[in-house]
Amino acid sequence: MYETLRVDREGHLTWLTLNRPESLNAMSRTLIRELGEFFWALHDDRETRVLVMRGAGRAFCAGLDLKEQPEEGGVTSSVQGGLRGQRQVSELVMLMRRAPQPIIAAVHGAACGGGFALALASDVRIAGASARMNAAFIRIGLSACDVGVSYFLPRIVGASVASELLLTGNFIDAARAERVGLVSRVVPDGELEQAARAMAEDILRNSPIGVRLTKECLKLSIDAPSLEAAVAMEDRNQILAAQTVDFREGIVAFLQKRPARFGDK
Repeated sequence: MYETLRVDREGHLTWLTLNRPESLNAMSRTLIRELGEFFWALHDDRETRVLVMRGAGRAFCAGLDLKEQPEEGGVTSSVQGGLRGQRQVSELVMLMRRAPQPIIAAVHGAACGGGFALALASDVRIAGASARMNAAFIRIGLSACDVGVSYFLPRIVGASVASELLLTGNFIDAARAERVGLVSRVVPDGELEQAARAMAEDILRNSPIGVRLTKECLKLSIDAPSLEAAVAMEDRNQILAAQTVDFREGIVAFLQKRPARFGDK
């Protein structure tokens, strides 16, 4: 159904592949539109419990497709048209954060500009050894603070490393990304799919409501104004989850020393 995306489903695990390998999966107008459609629908997709996002070919995503000429009403024609186009891109990372499903970014090759933003907006990042990421916007005369990067990056790696990467536009390779906590782990490129699937399976063995509430609580706690606010959210979530059939199944499975069979009930 998509021109620039491939969607593959394995039970409750969905693979989303950016599928413009000839252009290193650069973000064309069509790709941006189709990503927006996909993430809008993901919110109500009860079958998908974990999403893995990756890029086809040699890269994750090289950022905005600068070879594509702007449409009339696009970024160079007027302030109003530029803002509409800008918001269409920035809306993607907000949709990703609102999605109840955990999103794992499997990053190899280049993840630049908007591609860097997609990786940062994911809940977990696993890198292939070839991964190279940067805030490319500043290298073409724009601010490096774009598509949510200035929000996500300092929260992940701290202010000093974030300032370095944003002010210089320099690449960070996979090894350093792992050292500073930008990615959870680095594996050989040939093992990236296997590593992403293993992590997805580790998430899928938990109750669906527990996973959804954990993503929501973590997102809100990162911006919580106080410890009390974070604890209030945690308390609410635990009481909600404790009323479910899945919680009772989890207790019984633990006592019987067997894997739990969760059914989202």
